[in-house]
Amino acid sequence: MLQQYFIELGEGYSDIYELMELMETNQHRIHRTFIFASNNKSGQAISLAVAFNPARDSNFMPIYVCREGITQTGEAKPKRRLLFEEASLALGHEPIYIELKHSSEFAEIKLFYQYITGILRLNHLVPPLR
Repeated sequence: MLQQYFIELGEGYSDIYELMELMETNQHRIHRTFIFASNNKSGQAISLAVAFNPARDSNFMPIYVCREGITQTGEAKPKRRLLFEEASLALGHEPIYIELKHSSEFAEIKLFYQYITGILRLNHLVPPLR
């Protein structure tokens, strides 16, 4: 059974550079890249994520994420979001933009990630359970 698991790197300040390094060193495994946006009091909270195909014969599909650490106000995209978009495009993957509920609307972060996994599966952006 193929399982998707979120691995949280941090909130996206310097963690985005780690995420981009993972993308570059594992570019042959990239399944898709994502930009998740959720509205909060100070604008939009942006999360950046990369889903990797399972390594070898495993059934583990990691989704690395920098959760809601980038705030976007107005039309101008923050620099870290632009860096992520450029890195994704350079590796041949256009980031998929998805609007979500903010993680603060969930009692636990685990429920938030189950919510995202459901959205990704329903939209055929990650494989279904096998």
